[in-house]
Amino acid sequence: MILIRSLLFISLFYLVTATLAILGLPYLAFDRLTVQSLARIWVRASLWLLDKICGVKVEFRGLENLPQGACLIAAKHQSTLETLALPLAAHDFSFVLKRELVAIPIFGWYLQRAEQVAIDRAKRGQALPDLNRQVREALAQGRQIIIFPEGTRRPTGAPAQYKSGVAHLYAAAGAACVPVALNTGLFWPRRSILLRPGVAVIAFLEPIGPGLDKQSFMSLLESRIETASAKLVAEALAADPSLETALARREDAAAH
Repeated sequence: MILIRSLLFISLFYLVTATLAILGLPYLAFDRLTVQSLARIWVRASLWLLDKICGVKVEFRGLENLPQGACLIAAKHQSTLETLALPLAAHDFSFVLKRELVAIPIFGWYLQRAEQVAIDRAKRGQALPDLNRQVREALAQGRQIIIFPEGTRRPTGAPAQYKSGVAHLYAAAGAACVPVALNTGLFWPRRSILLRPGVAVIAFLEPIGPGLDKQSFMSLLESRIETASAKLVAEALAADPSLETALARREDAAAH
């Protein structure tokens, strides 16, 4: 039954995505906030389908820790789900993403019009200064920059692999950084089509103020995110022991 529900959701998710991408083309004539409003319509429709078909609900916690103005948002990355849901919390958001995504027809047009921060990894040594410049400009506009410090999705429970890029951004930006913990990988695992019912929690933690040295910042960021994420995973496993069995199977498959 989980497989059937998951396949139905995935099919409708892509159908809704394609439909809104075509019908929403007139939005490209307006400013980034208008394009972001279309993105939130897509997110709400997708999360509604996820809840009604697969029984996966998304719960935000700690929203009081998220400033209304400019900041960095550094999130744990376990699943597609947090990428989808985070724009609902950030009022004027920009993801840090690879420039290749901007080249995708139609989808890339929306990314450009929404003024997302794109990294050209082919530039190598020039990529970081260019990223810092884009982020500083976005923060000066009062925007909230979303970055995944590990760079890619990591399996739930896997050892942390934080990259130094977030520390460089923090130092260059001179802005507060809001860590984000989550347990989304239990419900929408990476590289899996099986979506399991439950409450996926995305928690905004106490902000880290500007001014720390890079090493102290990285240590504090990783500690806060990993500690809080482990607690959220344990909370979900205690509420539904079947999730632990599914998680163990995924870990065993990954090991082989």
